[in-house]
Amino acid sequence: MIIFGTKGYLYQLAILTMVCGWCGNPAAHTLRKRVTKFTLFFIPLFPFSTKYATQCTFCGGEQQISQEQADQLLAQHGAGPDGRSGQAPQQPGFTQPGQPGQPGQSPFQR
Repeated sequence: MIIFGTKGYLYQLAILTMVCGWCGNPAAHTLRKRVTKFTLFFIPLFPFSTKYATQCTFCGGEQQISQEQADQLLAQHGAGPDGRSGQAPQQPGFTQPGQPGQPGQSPFQR
C-alpha cells in the first residue's frame, strides 16, 4: 500500500503598509507565500503549487498576487528573498559602538 497526499506550508514574507483595496484604509498588510508539496509516506518531496497573497490586517481582505508582484513589493520594502531585511531596525537616538557620537551609550544614560 502506498500512502501519498499533499501538505501546505504558509510563509510570511513581510509586513507592508499599503492602502487596502477592500476597505480603503491605509493599514498593515501581510505578504504571504503558500506552497503545496506532494508527500509520499508523509514525507514532503517536491512543491507543485506556489501562490502569493496580501492580507489586510484591518479588515482581513485577501488578494492573490503574482510572483512578480510579490518580488516587486519585497524590493520596495527593502527585504531580501527570504523575507528578512538586511539590518535590524535601530531605535531612534541610540548609537551603536564604533559610530560617531558617544560610543555605545544611549542618550538617556548620563
